[in-house]
Amino acid sequence: MKVLESAENYLETILILSQNDKAVRSVDIANELDYSKPSISKAMKNLQTSGYISVDSDGHIKLTETGQAIAETMYERHILISDWLIFMGVDHKIAVSDACRMEHVMSEQSFSAIKNHIEKWKQDIYKGKHENPSYSA
Repeated sequence: MKVLESAENYLETILILSQNDKAVRSVDIANELDYSKPSISKAMKNLQTSGYISVDSDGHIKLTETGQAIAETMYERHILISDWLIFMGVDHKIAVSDACRMEHVMSEQSFSAIKNHIEKWKQDIYKGKHENPSYSA
């Protein structure tokens, strides 16, 4: 089942906010994403109905196993793509913004190829094979 880009963004945001070891609430998500509280409330109900999050009686939001897996996938993509773009000389703000869009539309095959290429390149640097980045295929 394909998850909507907006749902992936919410799940990734919940993951990031939860890394601070604090309970995540709808208001935290609204503040982080600069969305209205009613929009977040509706989205959280949809995510809960879909089985991606659970909400306790105090309004604390936690990712389910499925939600966690999706959030971690998006977060890994976001970090790798934004770091890659920054390394290639793209302005930090632009790289982060572009990565946020790219992470949702890129196929698993393309992402894996980029990830493998970067990992191989890092290994080659460690072994002294490259002094400067080489992105030739």
